Amino acid sequence: MSAGAPSGWAVGKSSRDKGARGERELANIYKERGFKCRRAGNSLGLADCVGVPGLHIEVKRQEKLNIWAAMDQAEGDAREGEIPTVHYRRNRSDWWVTLPLSDFIDLLDR
Repeated sequence: MSAGAPSGWAVGKSSRDKGARGERELANIYKERGFKCRRAGNSLGLADCVGVPGLHIEVKRQEKLNIWAAMDQAEGDAREGEIPTVHYRRNRSDWWVTLPLSDFIDLLDR
C-alpha cells in the first residue's frame, strides 16, 4: 500500500510508477528553476519531493483527485515551518499547486 491510500486499499504497480514519474517530472521542473529538488522516494516522514526550502510537497498524478484528502495528507505530514502543498496534474494538463490561503498571502508579502 502506498502513502496516502486509504487504509485497506492496495495501489497497483502502474499507479505507483505513474506517481514516481510525476515526482521526477516535478523535481526536474524545480531543478530547471535553480532549486536542488529531488524525489524523496518512499522515505518515511519526507515529502514526495524535497529541496524547495519552506515547502512540504505532496505530488499527485491522478485523473480524479480528492484535493481535500490530499491537503489533509500534506498538512499532516508537513514539518514545523513548512507550508503544506499539493502539486498535481492529470494527463495532458499543466501542473497546479494548492496551499492554504494564509500561507499564499505570506508568500506574497515576502
